[in-house]
Amino acid sequence: MKRNKYISGVALASGFMLGQGAAAQSNVTLYGIADLGARYSSGLSAANAPTSNTSTGITSGVNNTSRWGFKGQESLGNDMAAVFHLEGGLNLDTGSSAKSDKLFDRIAFVGLKTGAGTLTAGRQATILSDAINPVDPLGMRNASFNPNINVTALSNTAFGTHSFGTQYGTSGYNDNFYRLDNMLKFTSEMGPVTARVSYSFGEVPGDSSALSTTGAALSYQRDGFVVSGGYMKFKNRADFALDAYTLGAAYKLGEVTLKANYGNNKADTAINKETKQRIASGGGSVLVSPGNLLTIAYYRVRRDSTGFSQDGFDRLYAYLEHDLSKRTTLYVEADSTKWNGNAAGVTGTLANSTHGRGVTLGMMHKF
Repeated sequence: MKRNKYISGVALASGFMLGQGAAAQSNVTLYGIADLGARYSSGLSAANAPTSNTSTGITSGVNNTSRWGFKGQESLGNDMAAVFHLEGGLNLDTGSSAKSDKLFDRIAFVGLKTGAGTLTAGRQATILSDAINPVDPLGMRNASFNPNINVTALSNTAFGTHSFGTQYGTSGYNDNFYRLDNMLKFTSEMGPVTARVSYSFGEVPGDSSALSTTGAALSYQRDGFVVSGGYMKFKNRADFALDAYTLGAAYKLGEVTLKANYGNNKADTAINKETKQRIASGGGSVLVSPGNLLTIAYYRVRRDSTGFSQDGFDRLYAYLEHDLSKRTTLYVEADSTKWNGNAAGVTGTLANSTHGRGVTLGMMHKF
């Protein structure tokens, strides 16, 4: 009963926002992505972890993460506008929210847009994510398995036989720092240059530094050429630091787009203990015929930690997408992973396969 009241309250609030937006002539949009595919894998579990078995099933978000949300703005005059954005992830195969503890786990902010830039406050993706977005070889597809999202932008640092094992910043989760609570972000566009700075309040009583983050990013885009980079410093509750940066470029020439990126991060996980990660990636896409896009991408991830050396993996992707309409896309995805060092690990007493392969046939609809 409590859950039903909660859902009814959300629906009522959503209707109120839409009604208020119409009365005030605000621009309010309800949108989403529904992405579902049938997947077969060998040497990978349903969650894409190393295993010695095969796996089949229905999985959500192999192309783009299934989601729903509201966004909009209202003009305030004098070249100013109020903006807001609410977005939650979905597991389309089960109908559940991506995060059971957060309705709008992906985005929840309000802000002020001016001629100088936009200031937003709330739960937001980090500056590392912003910097990677235009230069990721896979185009930010397959968020749960894409190494630039997982390792460069720190959404899942727990692969293999060891992990960071602690929370840096205000994400609310160990080994996932891709989105942060309590964040202030300022974005300014100056012709072809976009600059971003951010600060997330740790909100730990008696220690203003613990769980806080700072970041800055800069990108340049003109005539099909993009260069984008960013840096962030995270703190955990013990005030140990995690430093991360990313730098990449993209170039579009006709129907071909080439992209490359390099990421690096180092975390102090305890006294005299640290973990370092290096991520190199490259690839491209080509429109092979009208409505048919082929994307190839390669990622090389290496991790050194106290007691471990050269853990990591090499991963190759291929996507073929066919547009049925402007909103609906059929796709075939294939991936191959070779685990390095101790990254494959064991399940019980059985060593996991050092190679993982998967193929997905899916459909994505945007609304």
